[in-house]
Amino acid sequence: MARDTSRSPAPSGKRAERNRQAIVAAAGEMFVREGFDTGMDAIAAAAGVSKVTVYNHFSSKEELFTEVVGQAMDEAHASLADVRAHLADAEDAREALIRTARSLVAAATDPSRLALRNLVTGELRRFPELGKAYQQRGPARSVAALGELFGDLCERGQLAIADIEVAVIQFFGLTIYPHLIVGSFGAALREDLADQLITDGVDMFLSRYQHHPAPRTPG
Repeated sequence: MARDTSRSPAPSGKRAERNRQAIVAAAGEMFVREGFDTGMDAIAAAAGVSKVTVYNHFSSKEELFTEVVGQAMDEAHASLADVRAHLADAEDAREALIRTARSLVAAATDPSRLALRNLVTGELRRFPELGKAYQQRGPARSVAALGELFGDLCERGQLAIADIEVAVIQFFGLTIYPHLIVGSFGAALREDLADQLITDGVDMFLSRYQHHPAPRTPG
């Protein structure tokens, strides 16, 4: 499956970029529909390019899949970055965290991203490198972005977190993981239940980490 990685640099220019994006789009659709056994010939045909063109851009199917995942995750993280920028001056930690959780859940439950995640988990035994690529381009970046947001809120005195890594995992557990578990079975939570999990999850998180200034002692 692997190809010679000593190939010439990938093509550049507007036409090459159009071809590259067509290849990635076609591959994403076919991976989700057909699984990782989809052939590069079929991907080339769906993209309207030659197989040689596909390999000029991607040395292997694993590399192409990594790019498919990367672009899907880039869209999700752009949304989270927008949320963080919007909350830069937020005075209500609860509102900030609910908005963040809703953005994360929306990204995690997007049908195409959920399908890619399920594809990765289904292929882990055969292709463990796919799992590493998905982790690096997806969850690891979400963890870092959420950790930065928590750091912002701590610096503003709205949260008091001793171990941000643990807090990030707990936040995911309270707000996002239920959707991923249900989604792995091809189902989805009811909208009202999903929203309740977010609001209640944020309240539980704040009960542990919201900063409460010490009361002033009478002078």
